Amino acid sequence: MAASPASARQIRPTCRRGQVPRVKHTSEERILVLDFGSQYAQLIARRVREHHVYCEIVRHTITAERVRELAPKGLILSGGPASVYEPGAPRCDPELFRLGIPVLGICYGMQLACQALGGEVSPAEAREYGRTSCRILVEAELFAGLPRDTEVWMSHGDQVARVSADFQPLAQTRSCPIAAVRHRVLPVFGLQFHPEVTHTPLGGQMLANFLQQVCGCRGTWQLADVAEELVHAIRARVGRHRVICGLSGGVDSSVTAALLYRAIGDRLSCILVDNGLLRKDEVEAVIREFSSHFRTDLHVVHARDKFLAALAGVVEPQEKRRRIGRAFIECFADEAARIEDAPFLAQGTLYPDVIESGAAADGPAATIKLHHNVGGLPEDLSFELIEPLRDLFKDEVRRLGSELGLPEEIVWRHPFPGPGLAVRCLGEVTPERLDRLREADAIVVAEIRAAGLYRQTSQAFAVLLPVQSVGVMGDARTYEDVIAVRCINTEDFMTADWSRLPHEVLARISSRIINEVKGVNRVVYDISSKPPATIEWE
Repeated sequence: MAASPASARQIRPTCRRGQVPRVKHTSEERILVLDFGSQYAQLIARRVREHHVYCEIVRHTITAERVRELAPKGLILSGGPASVYEPGAPRCDPELFRLGIPVLGICYGMQLACQALGGEVSPAEAREYGRTSCRILVEAELFAGLPRDTEVWMSHGDQVARVSADFQPLAQTRSCPIAAVRHRVLPVFGLQFHPEVTHTPLGGQMLANFLQQVCGCRGTWQLADVAEELVHAIRARVGRHRVICGLSGGVDSSVTAALLYRAIGDRLSCILVDNGLLRKDEVEAVIREFSSHFRTDLHVVHARDKFLAALAGVVEPQEKRRRIGRAFIECFADEAARIEDAPFLAQGTLYPDVIESGAAADGPAATIKLHHNVGGLPEDLSFELIEPLRDLFKDEVRRLGSELGLPEEIVWRHPFPGPGLAVRCLGEVTPERLDRLREADAIVVAEIRAAGLYRQTSQAFAVLLPVQSVGVMGDARTYEDVIAVRCINTEDFMTADWSRLPHEVLARISSRIINEVKGVNRVVYDISSKPPATIEWE
């Protein structure tokens, strides 16, 4: 007999934060990125993985002894906002340079390596930010096969003023005479610019040269192998028990469910919480797609009123996230208590979630967002967690979904924030404002699809602003809401550029929203890139 909410299983501390049981694949080749606070640290790791070499981000305080245990093929020191010569600036264990493991320092990482090995770093005469031309002086390993002059992306206020005799300068720019270096004895290299960003067109080849020619990597990491490893690991760990999976309809939870279904079949139970903050017709679409691709147990919790009551009067974004997280846990726990013999909980947590929530074993400790899966769980969680995607980036999850046979409409669905429309409804969240936003958002997506641009864009949505503006409709003066349209292009969601949508598409979106959505008289288009802006408005 199923347990009732009142007789739910006793809470037991099986999954403390930082010690979460996980399903993790293995790789014979591994690169570690030491994070010194760079906004691009995750991007470095993703670029390395593009060359089929597994890469993890770790704290810059990791010890040489721990690195020796992990036995990576190479180390990459990330950039960072600090100055290496300031008191309290982040440092790494100096013994790392003596391990014989190849090291590549990027920006701050190069400055740190040069300073630690006898060089001098000082403020540059002029801060260098953006694209610049770089002259390669020595066609060493990093620059093998590259032209003498290439474009690179700089972002620094300090630079290496002097290197010891043990270093050889490899490249220079007009304002940076030492733009790349290598140590003459140790396998230590440095780049003052950022090879990981798309603004350095040949940066991928530079990283490939480091991985292959310096570190000796063969590129053996394949997502197809990862899928099979994960399926076998889930079966071994779960045994004959049942697993509960939180389902949202997004690609992360869908791929998680697909992996579990392949591993344990109908012993998978999924819970979909309808929080009233989803897109138009989202619940019906998830139920329809789920039923057509899985033959397993689906529980739908209708909790719109509970979430709206929790959000009443709240305008601060982080408080919205906190309240949504608490309400979700309560709804999920009540429904999970009705499912027998299910000691495991599966989540679609991704690697950026783990890093930004400070939950990685050797990873950065700073918490950037509150509403990550890994950050929203109670301390006294009564399940053992299964997070099969927690070592993967979004684009890798999409490719994994295709490997598992999921349809394109699921694999390529645009991301949707965990707190839903609440963080796109700026200001107070009310049923009326949500309905207005939901209708406008549906028009944005419909017109993007009709123009054949859905796959060419990475994310498109509407935002309801907490301001009103004057308008004229039918010779009458109006004072109504403003909708902002956000559409971005990105490969990794760590950096993004605004989409250059055709003017006729923008015109149709604006016309339809103003004519069809009651209470809106103005539409604006967001042309901000990330950084400095974020993709979401809250």
